[in-house]
Amino acid sequence: MLCLLAASLFSSANAQENNSKPPQATRSAAMEKIINLWPGAAPGSEQWKQPETTLGSGDMQRTVNVSTPTLTAYMPEASTATNTAVIIAPGGGFIFLGNEAHDVAKWLVERGIAAFVLKYRTVQLEGQNEEQLNQSGGARFGAQLRDHALIAEDGKYGVADGIQAVKVVRAHATEWGISPNRIVFMGFSAGGMIAELTAIRRDARPDYAAPIYGATFPGVPPIPQGLPPFYMAMAQDDTLAGPYIVAFYDALKAAGYKPEFHIYSSGGHGWGMRKQGKASDHWIDDFYNWLEAQGLTHPLNKPDAKP
Repeated sequence: MLCLLAASLFSSANAQENNSKPPQATRSAAMEKIINLWPGAAPGSEQWKQPETTLGSGDMQRTVNVSTPTLTAYMPEASTATNTAVIIAPGGGFIFLGNEAHDVAKWLVERGIAAFVLKYRTVQLEGQNEEQLNQSGGARFGAQLRDHALIAEDGKYGVADGIQAVKVVRAHATEWGISPNRIVFMGFSAGGMIAELTAIRRDARPDYAAPIYGATFPGVPPIPQGLPPFYMAMAQDDTLAGPYIVAFYDALKAAGYKPEFHIYSSGGHGWGMRKQGKASDHWIDDFYNWLEAQGLTHPLNKPDAKP
């Protein structure tokens, strides 16, 4: 029964995270640039054999068996550029990658913010066709529900890719018209866990972190000193990750930090840019207001911009 539930959640969670795409929105190839994250094969997955596969179509599209991580860069026009960059990690339980990050990237780039969608490595699924891959994904999700340690195991490659993404964006900041001190890491669900753990690591911290309905599993790690400002958002009826999100917030507070935390009355888990007629529909406006309060929505040559 648990595996059947997991298979159902695997499909329904994907639908939830990908229903955000407005019908009129299409991605322009001219505004996108694909950047390989690692020189050569990504370390630790050199022997992975399962081919990367796109399942579903339209709003139901998702990607599984990612072994070659990349960044998709959405760059603003020079006349509107703010010198701020946001790295965006999609959700999917480290089993698949949804499409919500691309819609967020397009929203940000229209406001002069460079956006980099992180395609990070996902757990290898066995299967020769869509049905088999969906069954494998559902079974893995069921196993994660039974043993949260598997989430950390499945996510370790995504976390490594998140750290590398910060290094790549910072190394090319001048070339891309970005301030190396204005890099925000945003993530959804599993991508939010990547954002949190990347911010905690000392070797390549982003300057700001924004986990959206994301939590660390199997528990909250030790909270070090020197963390960046955090923006967090969740819905009260998030039964999948809600208690763990609150636990991470409480740990930040106990360590002396003052994260901005928006708790919406309803919205569930995995809303992305999807409109449900709820206050959580406007999370991205609240996030933008937070960016503005940090001085990140204006170019560096403006007096209210933060260097």
